[in-house]
Amino acid sequence: MWVLLAPRDYLSTFMKIGTILLLAIGIALTLPAMQMPRVTEFASTGEGPVFAGPLFPFVFITIACGALSGFHSLIASGTTPKLIQKESQVRIIGYGAMLMESFVAVMAMIAAATLDPGVYFAMNAPATVLGDTVQSASQAVNGFGFSVSPETLQQTANAVGEDTIIGRTGGAPTLAVGMSAIFAQVTAFLGAGLQAFWYHFAIMFEALFILTTVDAGTRVGRFMIQDLVGNVWRPFARTSWLPGNIIASALIVAAWGYFLFAGVNDPQGGIYTLFPLFGIANQLLAAVALTVGTTILIKMGKLRYAWVTALPLAWDAAVTLTASWYKIFSPDPLIGFFAQRSAAIEAANNNELYGNAENAADVQQIITNSTVDGILSIIFALAIIVVILDAARVWFGLIRGTKEPELSEVPWQESNLDSEGNVIEREPVGARS
Repeated sequence: MWVLLAPRDYLSTFMKIGTILLLAIGIALTLPAMQMPRVTEFASTGEGPVFAGPLFPFVFITIACGALSGFHSLIASGTTPKLIQKESQVRIIGYGAMLMESFVAVMAMIAAATLDPGVYFAMNAPATVLGDTVQSASQAVNGFGFSVSPETLQQTANAVGEDTIIGRTGGAPTLAVGMSAIFAQVTAFLGAGLQAFWYHFAIMFEALFILTTVDAGTRVGRFMIQDLVGNVWRPFARTSWLPGNIIASALIVAAWGYFLFAGVNDPQGGIYTLFPLFGIANQLLAAVALTVGTTILIKMGKLRYAWVTALPLAWDAAVTLTASWYKIFSPDPLIGFFAQRSAAIEAANNNELYGNAENAADVQQIITNSTVDGILSIIFALAIIVVILDAARVWFGLIRGTKEPELSEVPWQESNLDSEGNVIEREPVGARS
């Protein structure tokens, strides 16, 4: 915590917040036109080239962290308390960070909407649909109902210092291209050709999010595994026990490493397989956080304030479980994981290729990935249903008075820091005797 997270995250915070604020200033100075239509036909048909499915509920799990972040609530519960000097700092750090996260989402959507729609779809549609050349990509985008010339696609790639921008899915390149165009306009007085510099600066800026997410997520995942296994084998629950730390950390790294490997090698394009699962998992974690918050309010005798967390919980659970239903039971292979699995199995049995697969091994990879994603979607949905139902049992028991509140607050301990954050030197207990 003090060797890696605190100093590294402290410095990266200035980079993150500073860059987003500069982007906001750049937008205010350049006033770029929003080129993306307010509503496209894909919003009603659910057959978009970037993402398939109805606007409700999928828009809520696509714009995930910018609206409500379960991952951040989970990380904050184990990290923030170790980085603050006093409890009053939690509000500005926790609530302020979520406001900044929402601000990042708004800036990212503005940056994407300022791009030529043809360029946007050429970057975010599957590479197998677009082809390998600017000519094939231009033709595919024209089929979506938008127009972009091969020259425009090549000029955009040259401007950001890349060989090609075709099929650069995932959101990060889109944000980087949009940011670089805005920054290049602001710094035009320094000379032409700066867009490539700003593009790679934006890519570096986005990498900071990945670094902090991976190490903080691994740390919290290690704690959860140790706590879970510790119920069966007590030594494993001790976070100071090195073998337990190593084993739990290895399991978490192997887990996210597997999904990274599967995403990179997914013939369908990893972003189309992994992002819906990420969005659902993140929003279900948010439901857990809101459930815990509601329970704590009721236990503290503040029932009149419980609606503050209960209403967002009801909406979040309804939206995310609906999305889970679609991903599990939809008969459309573009939406449902098991529908995609069945279609791929049928193709394999007929010695045919499926989707974007180029050979039989690719078809088997699609079958494996869709199976894993479908099973995990079921597990996630069942887990949150159990959590909410069990919490509701506690709520009704407390409200009716049939259950006594059990508050497990840690006994108060005097801080070893003064009001200015300096360490107070105290004589060890029992030293005089």
